[in-house]
Amino acid sequence: MSAAPAPPAADATLLESARRSVEIEAAAVAALLRKIDQRFVEACRACLACQGRVVVTGMGKSGHIAGKIAATLASTGTPAFFLHPAEAGHGDLGMITRTDLVLAISNSGETPELVLLLPHLKRLAVPLILMTGAPASTLGKAANVALDVSVPKEACPLNLAPTASTTATLAMGDALAVALLEARGFTEKDFAHSHPGGSLGRRLLLHVEDLMHKGDDVPRVHVDTPLREGLIEMSRKKLGMTVIVDDANRILGVFTDGDLRRLLDQGTVDVHKTPMSAVMIANPKRITPRELAAEAVHLMEKYSITALPVADEGGNLVGALNVHDLFRAGVV
Repeated sequence: MSAAPAPPAADATLLESARRSVEIEAAAVAALLRKIDQRFVEACRACLACQGRVVVTGMGKSGHIAGKIAATLASTGTPAFFLHPAEAGHGDLGMITRTDLVLAISNSGETPELVLLLPHLKRLAVPLILMTGAPASTLGKAANVALDVSVPKEACPLNLAPTASTTATLAMGDALAVALLEARGFTEKDFAHSHPGGSLGRRLLLHVEDLMHKGDDVPRVHVDTPLREGLIEMSRKKLGMTVIVDDANRILGVFTDGDLRRLLDQGTVDVHKTPMSAVMIANPKRITPRELAAEAVHLMEKYSITALPVADEGGNLVGALNVHDLFRAGVV
């Protein structure tokens, strides 16, 4: 006979449980501040001295945290990968070489699958860094550096499910990755090279010249061109603007869809006789070809515009870019 379903919890009870959990985990992370000491420095020095990869390993929930830490290290300038300790004993130990360093995660410090790795690591003379809640444990004593990530209690009311302890370990792993990132002088460009397929990579790698319209695709008219012809050029090139240039192709101004709407509201302009010089916005915002596309996004947002002329160092028109180009490229 199955037990009767528990009555639904009150809203206040659910909220209280969630807040208590967050408070416990926040306290666990805050407690790490006093534990980031000389041992942390030694762990950083060992990682910086490593000529191979940082092999991050852990079982169960610690294994999930280890996988995330490995990914963070790898994307921020420290070559790293996750090794499942149970698979290590069935051939994957060959992934560890003499030039590597092992970063193990074990809350108890007694995880059997990790303890079994110790003779192999000793034989290879591979440094071992441990993140643990028990620095005096078997693994803690064997480690070159044992980082204390212990917590007084888990967020789980049974004090069983890894919650606060995994959060603290993850925070310590992030602290290690960030310290190494800064020590290596890792830059935005370096970060982009490890994220070429994502929006971060597109923002940090794409330049204006990669996206801009060039040659005959750039809407341009002479300063003395009648407004009617300027409108035809703007409509033909479909960028929402046309650029006004002098005889030397230097940028003098722009005329946009928004400017046209304002003129139509006034109803006093003769499109056949009015020259572009009389209606253009002089000295417009512009960008150079080698600037990042992300800078174009910044200018458009800052000045509430949707298109930019692209100029060389001499102020000559070499291209044009609008917000739709940035959307299509995934920069926005």
